[in-house]
Amino acid sequence: MAKKGGGRLISSAGLVTYYDSEDRRAVHISPVTVLVATIVIGLITVILNFMF
Repeated sequence: MAKKGGGRLISSAGLVTYYDSEDRRAVHISPVTVLVATIVIGLITVILNFMF
């Protein structure tokens, strides 16, 4: 597990490491849910393009 504490440098590109933040109140979405939602939205878009 990652160490807690300071001393991390932020790169010049503005990238920040967020993996240390484990907030239990955050919304957690599984990768499978994201994949299924993407496929469904894509299919709806294709169907609507054929209809109109």
